[in-house]
Amino acid sequence: MRNNNHLYAVLMAGGTGTRFWPVSTTRKPKQFLDILGVGKTLIQLTYERLLKICPKENIIIVTHERYKEVVSEQLPEVLPENILYEPLKKNTAPCIAYANAVIKNINPDATVIVSPSDHLILKEEEYINTLKIAVRQAETAQCLVTLGIKPTRPDTGYGYIQFNPDSEGVAPNVKKVKTFTEKPDKELAKQFLQSGDFYWNSGIFIWTLKAIEDAFKKYDPHTYSYFSELHERINEVDLIKHIYSEVKNNSIDFAVMEKAEDVCVVLSDFGWSDLGTWGALYEVSSKDDNQNVVIAKHVHLFESRKNIVFSQKTDKVVVISGLENFIVVDTPKALLICDKKNEQKIKNYVTTVRLEDGTEFV
Repeated sequence: MRNNNHLYAVLMAGGTGTRFWPVSTTRKPKQFLDILGVGKTLIQLTYERLLKICPKENIIIVTHERYKEVVSEQLPEVLPENILYEPLKKNTAPCIAYANAVIKNINPDATVIVSPSDHLILKEEEYINTLKIAVRQAETAQCLVTLGIKPTRPDTGYGYIQFNPDSEGVAPNVKKVKTFTEKPDKELAKQFLQSGDFYWNSGIFIWTLKAIEDAFKKYDPHTYSYFSELHERINEVDLIKHIYSEVKNNSIDFAVMEKAEDVCVVLSDFGWSDLGTWGALYEVSSKDDNQNVVIAKHVHLFESRKNIVFSQKTDKVVVISGLENFIVVDTPKALLICDKKNEQKIKNYVTTVRLEDGTEFV
C-alpha cells in the first residue's frame, strides 16, 4: 500500500433509512442517531473507524443539503470544504461521481474507500486489516474491489456476491467476482448459503480514482458526462443543482459493479451489519432469557419471546404480554407494532402514513 496521504474515504450519508421508521425519519435519519445506545451516532462511529486508516483531511462526507446543520454538529472536526451537499437524492452512483470530481481536483492519483455511514462493525481491527488488503488489491491490479461478508443466515434483505474460489489476489481471501444478485427470495438465499461461494454485499468499495473513472466512462457514460463538467467548477452551486436535476437516479451496483468485468471481492468477517432493518438490529443486540431485545427504560415483558422493543420515552411504562417475534417501536410522533416477518413492508407503511397523515410523521 502506498503512503496513506493518497488514501481518501467517502462517507455516503444522504439516505433516509425508511425501514428504520419511526425512529429514522426524513428530518433525522438513522445515520445521525444513537441507535445502539452507546453515546455516539452511527456516522460518528463510522468516521472514527476510518480515521484509523485515512488522514482526517482526506475524509469526504456526501449528504443531502437538508442535513447541513446536523452533519456540522456531529462532525465539527470535518473541514467544511470536505462536506458535499446533494440538492436532490439520486442514489449512490451520482453520489460517488460527485465525490470523484472533488477528489480528482485535489489528487488525481488517489485511492478511494467508499463507505455507507450507518453500518455496524464489531471487530474494528479486523475491519482495518481487511481495508488494507482491499487497498493493496485495488492499487496492484487496478480493479474495482468490494468487501463481501460471510453470510450467517439466508437473509433476503441483502444483495449477494458470487466469487470464483479458484481465483487469486494479493491475499488468500481476495477472489474474482462472478456475479452480483440483488436481494433474492428465501429459497434462493438458502441455496446461496449452502453453496459456500456467495457472500453478502456490504456496499463498501475500494478503488483507485483512475479505475472508477474508467469504469464510469465505460459502463455509465450518462453519469460520467454530467459530473465531468464539474472539473475546476466544484464550487458552482447552480451547476451542481443543474447536474442533479438532469442526472438519472441510479445505484453504483446497477450502474457499474454488475457490468464491470474486473471486480474483486475481499472475503470478510468483521462483525458487520448494515443495520438496515429492525430485524438486523435484533440480530446483533444482546438478548434476555426469552430472546427479547429491549432498548428502552421501564419495559416489562410477560410471556413474550423474540421481540425487539425500542422506546425513546423515559416517562412512560411499556407492558407487553403474549407477544412473539414482533417489532414494537414507540416515539413521540408514532407507534409501530409489526410482525418481524413483515418488516420489509415498513417502507410501504411509511408511504401510506405520508399520503394519509402527512410528512410530519415520517
